[in-house]
Amino acid sequence: MELLKSDFYYDLPEELIAQTPIEPRNASRMMCVNRSTGAITHDHFYNLCEHLKKGDLLVMNDSRVIPARLYGEKIENGTFIEFLLLEQKGDKLWEIICRPGKKAKVGTRFSFGGGRLIAEVVEVKDDGNRIVQFECEGNFFTALEDVGQMPLPPYIKEKLENKERYQTVYSHELGSAAAPTAGLHFTEDMLDDLRKRGIKTAFVTLHVGLGTFRPVKEDNVLDHKMHSEHYYLPKETADLINQTKAEGGRVIAVGTTTCRTLESVATFYNEIAEHEGYTDIFIYPSYKFKCIDGLITNFHLPESTLIMLVSAFMGYDNTMNAYRTAVEEKYRFFSFGDSMCIL
Repeated sequence: MELLKSDFYYDLPEELIAQTPIEPRNASRMMCVNRSTGAITHDHFYNLCEHLKKGDLLVMNDSRVIPARLYGEKIENGTFIEFLLLEQKGDKLWEIICRPGKKAKVGTRFSFGGGRLIAEVVEVKDDGNRIVQFECEGNFFTALEDVGQMPLPPYIKEKLENKERYQTVYSHELGSAAAPTAGLHFTEDMLDDLRKRGIKTAFVTLHVGLGTFRPVKEDNVLDHKMHSEHYYLPKETADLINQTKAEGGRVIAVGTTTCRTLESVATFYNEIAEHEGYTDIFIYPSYKFKCIDGLITNFHLPESTLIMLVSAFMGYDNTMNAYRTAVEEKYRFFSFGDSMCIL
């Protein structure tokens, strides 16, 4: 089977790319798509409860974005450097992207926030990424909170006034370089209301890497190599999923990261149970879903692996039709954009 990148292209006017989060969080629009028929209805996210049933289970990614972008200087001569933290490798040891890269040779030291954080390059990887050892007084993440900036996606040009608006209200586990944006629409009150109505909630952790934004370069989709991300599926979540299935409820993934976590475990182990590891699962049309029954997600970039995942879940024709409709109806796209509920 040949799948072409160009099959997943759609024309998106730039003014539909959301630059700022909507207030309140749950005021965003929500396109509801029937997975079987492709039928589309339009609603708002605050009415999500009306589309769910008692006994359904929402599974969410509780990863928290770290302020992973650092601006600093080379200690030797004060020249500018920018770091983007990708993944923790040990105690204050991180894999990073930096620019300009030619300044970051092994042994070079850099200062951030007037010395609040010091970093030394200990390895240059084959792909150009660096491994750096940080030093600081006290807790590393506290120092990072003080001097780091939120690593907003490249298509967002506006400054983010409130850092918490690029976090979900249930974010807990530090480690993502990008937000699991499908969950940005939830408020605490809404989660309480869902639970009161008998709709259960559970959490997984997948630390979102910047590979999320990496474009598919190969014309043949199957030649694309996925990035790897760390995940954890806790026992209590696995138990709730199995219980929900046994009782005839639906398991609804909030976001593609949650979907990839659940489907990875189901694919790798042929069961839903507590597991932790790395996944580079690539979900595209022809994939057979083994765990999820529904998906809540935002609108994704043309030709991205994420629109391919959505196409796998609700069918290629349904997906491209939904995206055409979203453009016609002037939905807001991408991280701070509107929502899609596929059931």
